[in-house]
Formats: sequence, structure tokens, C-alpha cells
Amino acid sequence: MILRTASALALFALALPAFAAGVKGNVAAGAEKSKTCASCHGATGNESLDDTYPLLAGQHPEYLAKALHDYKSGARQNAIMAGFAAGLSDEDINDLSAYFAAQKGVIHDLSEIDKR
Repeated sequence: MILRTASALALFALALPAFAAGVKGNVAAGAEKSKTCASCHGATGNESLDDTYPLLAGQHPEYLAKALHDYKSGARQNAIMAGFAAGLSDEDINDLSAYFAAQKGVIHDLSEIDKR
């Protein structure tokens, strides 16, 4: 049991730099690349044309990057997004994630509930 716990802690410690590094994308490049996304998610990721399309603005860049990688790999299923994500490079994904994360969003985390 102690060996398992120590191993898990060691793996977690090794993974921390990857999470701390975050997504290193270029916001300006992401703005240019996001023009395709605007048709469903709006220019800034705040104006989804359909309630089934998620708002992207203000999301965590790591979440956005993971979602795009998952659409690209097929781990996350959506025929429309899979088609778009298939042609994205890692740099494209990082740039798009940085751009949408940098936008002022209407998304709130659950910590807002405790402040009421």
C-alpha cells in the first residue's frame, strides 16, 4: 500500500510541470484561425448560434486544448468538430485555445455560488 501511494505521488509530481506550463498559444494567431469557428460559436466564442453549441470564451485553455485534441483523436465524438479538428496542428490547437481563453466570457465557476 505504501509503495502504491509513493508511486502515485511520484507520478503526480512528474506530471505537475505539464499542467503548470499550461497552453502556450498565440492569441493573435488564434484570432485569425478562429474565423472558421465563428460560424457556430461566434466571433469571440460568446455568441453561439444554437444552444447546443458551447460557449468558448473565457474557458480554461487547457480544457479547450484537450477538447480539440480529443475531437481530433476520436476520443470525443462529434461529427462536425471531428471534421474541423482533423486538420488542426498542435500549434493551431494551442493558438485557438489561447484566443478563446483570452476572451471575456459569461461562464462562471462554482465558486460564485458560495459568494451569494
